[in-house]
Amino acid sequence: MSLDPQMQGLLNAFGALKLPPYEELTAETFRALAEAKRVTRGQGESLAQVSDRVISGKGSDVTVRIYRPHTDRVLPALVYFHGGGFVLGDLDSHDNLCRALSNRLDALVVSVDYRRAPEDRFPAAFDDAWTAVQWVAEQAAALSIDPSRLLVGGDSAGGNLAANVCIKARDCGGPAIAHQLLFYPVCDNDLSRTSYREVGSGYFLETDMMRWFWGQYLTAPQDADKPYCCPLKTDDLSNLPPATLVVGGYDPLKDEGLAYIERLRVAGVVVHSLVYPGAIHGFMSYIGMLQLSDQALDETIDSLQTVLARD
Repeated sequence: MSLDPQMQGLLNAFGALKLPPYEELTAETFRALAEAKRVTRGQGESLAQVSDRVISGKGSDVTVRIYRPHTDRVLPALVYFHGGGFVLGDLDSHDNLCRALSNRLDALVVSVDYRRAPEDRFPAAFDDAWTAVQWVAEQAAALSIDPSRLLVGGDSAGGNLAANVCIKARDCGGPAIAHQLLFYPVCDNDLSRTSYREVGSGYFLETDMMRWFWGQYLTAPQDADKPYCCPLKTDDLSNLPPATLVVGGYDPLKDEGLAYIERLRVAGVVVHSLVYPGAIHGFMSYIGMLQLSDQALDETIDSLQTVLARD
């Protein structure tokens, strides 16, 4: 299928980042360039309350942003991890998506400002993700949430963290996670897959960029084989929470996302896969701007209604 015309228009609006050679690229430079190219998305949807909070973590405090919709009921909760290759992204970059998820799911959303590479390499981001999920579960009463309806989610690198949190929660016997929501997750560091060759240049996320991201995230290549780094390297994927997994056709991560869907299903995990052949990586950040992004959000919400059945 051809690239969605609105996606092409977005790519044209981005223009070239004009990055220096990757061997000369620093995280500071990349962050500044990415921020300069960030497309304005407005103020986002209104909510009853949006507040930042600092919680104690392993080796570092962790800032979270809590989104509460307009309701006094006990709510389900979604702990959300932003994308950005473990290097880019922050609470503000995904504010619009978290607001929409909170309103549309009628759920408390807790967005996590985890430590980023290369200042803090693996497993720092994962440790912060794990800290946040444990904290939300422990604070269920104070947060007025239903601990039996605790979800984790994320996009790209954040999807990697969400998937790995589910694996560790299973390994540790809790906290209980009802569902995992994975938007085009980073599942492996194998860049030889077909999608990296076919759409690894010219469609926003690029193969060389992913190679650079992995170089920033890992202290050594063999770290990718350690637990809670690459979900696809996990031998046993059984007894994990049901998943909703979104994949874009013009995304270099497409093949690893499809491979993870298959591995989960073979392991007996219920997976609702949503594949958008005309979409690029990161397209869920453009809800309200792109029709395909809005469609994907609608279908994602529909897939979660049973999990988040309202009282």
